[in-house]
Parts: sequence; structure tokens; C-alpha cells
Amino acid sequence: MKKLEFPGNFLWGGSIAAHQCEGAYQADGKGLGHMDFVTTGSYGEERKITKVIEEGNVYPSHDGIDFYHRYKSDIELFGEMGFKALRISIDWSRIFPNGDDEIPNEEGLAYYHQVIDELRANQIEPIITLCHFEMPIEVVRKYRSWLSRETVELYLRFCETVMKEYKGKVHYWVTFNEMNHLEIQSDFSNTFTYMITGLQYSDLHDKELQLATMGYHMTLASVKAVKIAHDIDQNNQVGCVFGLTPCYPKTSKPADVLQAFKDTERDLYQVDAMCNGAFPLYKLKEYQRRGITLPICESDHLAFREGKIDFIGLNYYSSDVSSAEPDENTESSLFGGIPNQYLEKSAWGWSIDPTGLRYMLNYLYHRYGIPIIITENGLGAVDQVENDGIIQDDYRIDYLKKHLEALKAAVEEDGVDCFGYLMWGPIDLVSATTGEMKKRYGFIYVDKQDDGSGTFLRSKKKSFYWYKKVISTNGEDLASLTQTATP
Repeated sequence: MKKLEFPGNFLWGGSIAAHQCEGAYQADGKGLGHMDFVTTGSYGEERKITKVIEEGNVYPSHDGIDFYHRYKSDIELFGEMGFKALRISIDWSRIFPNGDDEIPNEEGLAYYHQVIDELRANQIEPIITLCHFEMPIEVVRKYRSWLSRETVELYLRFCETVMKEYKGKVHYWVTFNEMNHLEIQSDFSNTFTYMITGLQYSDLHDKELQLATMGYHMTLASVKAVKIAHDIDQNNQVGCVFGLTPCYPKTSKPADVLQAFKDTERDLYQVDAMCNGAFPLYKLKEYQRRGITLPICESDHLAFREGKIDFIGLNYYSSDVSSAEPDENTESSLFGGIPNQYLEKSAWGWSIDPTGLRYMLNYLYHRYGIPIIITENGLGAVDQVENDGIIQDDYRIDYLKKHLEALKAAVEEDGVDCFGYLMWGPIDLVSATTGEMKKRYGFIYVDKQDDGSGTFLRSKKKSFYWYKKVISTNGEDLASLTQTATP
């Protein structure tokens, strides 16, 4: 039997997002973004969204982890681990503070030049997300966010600006992060809708129509951005990132199997549109049955044909269980499914299922046949800092080890074309769903607490050394470390 191994040019690294790490929310000409109005929260409770920034509330995006001022030393740490790639996002409101400004903010453009140059100096490939839950609040207020075509054009202007600005320095672009969660119905619908669009689910007067319209406009914006990127530089590779969750049937009853199929497929219509060159007919028929008419223009059809993505970014954290007869007394998962009784859960209630990653990789590759990169995968946990400053996060090592074993099997045994693994998030940062700092993912500990206190000092966890070893052996050595962390 051939030994399982990753390709020699495999992109090992991590993913972060501007609104969760940069801070400096009004520095150097940056405008207010919609996530600047969201307070911290806790597991099981939605974050509070305010109309204005209110004194006395903690808004975690305002400080983030101060990556804006500490990017050089943070990137040096990523370089020490041996990162081959880092996915970051460019905050739209740093480039066009109001979204519709006549000229871009030069200080914002200069900042990302510095970050990209620092990545390159450390031999780290920059992978740029153009919209990772970030947009100027004025675009929401003035143009009704993605309900309008004007927002599509403003977004494309932003994309073209940064693609031209960083031509030759950036070769991998991501149009959106997890827009597929827009139509999910769960206890966190308000949070997801706001994160993706800046509009609250509870404020929508015609929810089904407006969610469908925003989803269509974002999908259209994505394919148009792909065309722009290819026109600017034929070497550009453009993808879109989707947070996907495989759903297993609760029983072998045909009705449960069918429901699991529908729940797994629910989020794939946007992937179909971006990979197949047309907005899927089955989704249009579904909308027709529901009395929804999308604002489709004749020219949109050409945009879909010309704007196929080059790769799929997969964010994978957990799997779900589906039932045709849901029990109101059963606790639902984050995305509305039923927790799996056969799987362990994280401290935040997410099922831990490495096999689900292999399942989803095969599902996507068989369906689309284009390269895939894991753009997020990780374990949120409460890390205990010992008296000597050491953090022994063996639970994180175990989680990542099992998922990398599943990924390796998908690549070598199943033949999936996966060209990289970007762990979320390689340094502790603000949780998007809850705004917490205590929900930590990183290899690097950041001394910041949920109330905003802390020194922001960085320290290496045990997993830091483990991931460094994984990268240096190109994933051949996934064994747990006997070495301890250092403060």
C-alpha cells in the first residue's frame, strides 16, 4: 500500500478576519463597519446589535486583538511555525469608509500593502477574502445592503480597486465568506443575517423574499468579481468560501434519508451557480413555488457563464442529524439540525466529527470536480493558563490531528484535489457568533478577556509546536507532542 501523504506544494496555514482581529476601528481614515455596532455575548445568547455605539457596552471589534498594530510580530510567529499561506480579509470600510466614496482611502490601501509585504517577507502566500462579514455601515443604511443592485456595483468597485492595487502581490482571492448561511432558520437567524448583510432578520418585513433577493445579489456579485479578477490578472485564482455541514439521517426511514439529503443540499445552490455557469433551475422553481420572484436581469446570465470560480473554500466544523419528524423538545444545533448522540461535543455544543470532513470533501469534489482548500477548521475551547504561563492544549491537538487524518485519507485514498489546509484561527481572536474571547481557537494565546481587559501579549501554546512539526513534515508526522509549551 502506498503511504498516505500530502502534495509537496500543499498550503499549510491559517485564516483570520479583519473585524475579529484588527481593532483600530476608526484609525487612519477607516469608516464604521456594521460589525462595529455588535456587542459581546455568550454561548446560547445572540449578540446585542445597537443603532449607535452606546457607552457602557463592550464592542469587541473596536479593539479586536490589535492585529492592526501588531501584525509584524504576529506574522513572524506564523512564519516561525512554517506557514505557507494565511487567509486574511480586507475590510471594505478601510478602503472606502462610506462605501460610495469618490476615491479610496490611501492610508487603508497602504496598510494592506504593509501586511501583504510582511507576509511575503516571511514566505507566506496571502489569500485575500474580499467580504468576511465586513461592509461599511453607510452601505447598509443608504443602499439597504444587498437588497439593492447599487450595493453590487459598490462592492465590485471595491474589488476592482484592491485587485488592481495588489496586482502581482496577491494571486488568491476569495469573494465572500459563508454567505450560504443567509437562509438558515435557527435560533441564531438574527445573528447570521446581520453578520452577512448588516440587516437584522427581525427587521425584515418580507423575510423570504428579502433573504432570497440578498442571496441572489451576493451570488451575482461573486461571479462578476471573478470576471474582474481574471481580466486584471490571468494568473489570479478566485474562489468563494462556504461553511458546509453534512447532515446524516436520524434513522434509516426513507423520509429521514430524504430530509438529510435536502438539508445537506440546502446550502449548495450558490456553489452550483458559481461552478456551473448558471443560477440553478431547481432553486428558481423552489422560489416560484414559494411565490418569490428574483430581480434577474438579462445580462446576469452572461455574468454567471463568465464568472465560474477556480476553487472552492470549505469551512468545516461539525455535522448535523436530520429528521422528517423533528421533536420540539430536542435541542437544536447552531444551524438548526439535531445533535448527534454518537459524537462528542465541544464546549460550545458543536459536534466533533472528523469523518464528516472527509464526507464533505468527497461530496464537493464528486459534484464539481474543481480544487478545494480547507479555509477553516478548528476547535473553540476555554484554555487554562497555568501559574507558570504554560497552556497545555492537548485537546486542540487531538481535534486537529483527527481532522487532518481524515483530510489525508480524502486526498490519498479518495482522490480529492485539496491544495491546502488553513486552520481557524491560528491566533486567539473575537468569536464571530458570540463576540467572546474565552472561546479560543489559536496556537497563540492573546491576553484579552471578554470584558475588554488584558495586556494583548502573545504566548505560544503547546499546539504551536505541534503544528510547526506537522508543517515541517508536510503532514507526515501528526503524532501528539511530549514537549510542553513555553510561556
